[in-house]
Amino acid sequence: METAELIEIVDREGRLLADAAAEAGVDAPVPTCPDWRVRDLLSHIGRVHGWAARFVAEGLTEPVRPAVEAAPADAELVSWYREVHARLVDALTHADPEVKCFTFLPAESPLEFWVRRQAHETAIHRIDAESARGGDFSPFTPEFAADGVDELLAGFHSLDRSRVRTDTPRTLRVRTTDQGAVWTMRLSQDAPRTERHGEGTADCEFSGPAHDVYLALWNRLPISALTTEGDEKLAELWREHSGI
Repeated sequence: METAELIEIVDREGRLLADAAAEAGVDAPVPTCPDWRVRDLLSHIGRVHGWAARFVAEGLTEPVRPAVEAAPADAELVSWYREVHARLVDALTHADPEVKCFTFLPAESPLEFWVRRQAHETAIHRIDAESARGGDFSPFTPEFAADGVDELLAGFHSLDRSRVRTDTPRTLRVRTTDQGAVWTMRLSQDAPRTERHGEGTADCEFSGPAHDVYLALWNRLPISALTTEGDEKLAELWREHSGI
């Protein structure tokens, strides 16, 4: 997806997140993150936005941790989040396309990495805010949802920290039925290897509309929301060990 389009998504998703949080109230539980209330969600995503904006705006080439200062009091928390989110959007919008800064997943450029990462970070946590509010989730386009699946499978689960591993080699396939994207994950005792094709046989396949695949693989819908064919033990493995 184009950088400008993803920045628009960061903007829109953050606004939706703030609106849902305001409607839910900061003390509301977050069903998709059972240990959180909305205040925890806003504190987390606000700090992440500030952290990401620093890399881009300041050109930081070494990793730094998110700031640990206390979030504001409940009455100011939604407004604080809106301000932090607006600063992130501004930093991404006005960044030098050739900015050099730290990243932690492969990308064409550092700016493209941070724009994509914040688009999906904000989108998934917008789902959390809407789960706290109740009612239907706002939709994603199939293209954006498939991009989020790709970032998860080919990005996060290519890292050594991925716990989706098997004692003997297995193959897990993921397919979006409306967008036509397919990923094949080679599982072993090492970090998974993801290939963007559907060639060969698979021990297990998850399939469904891109929206549902996106949310299920990010653990915002149960994996049972997808059609599963083949070895159910790989579905259980995903449920238990895929958290990022």
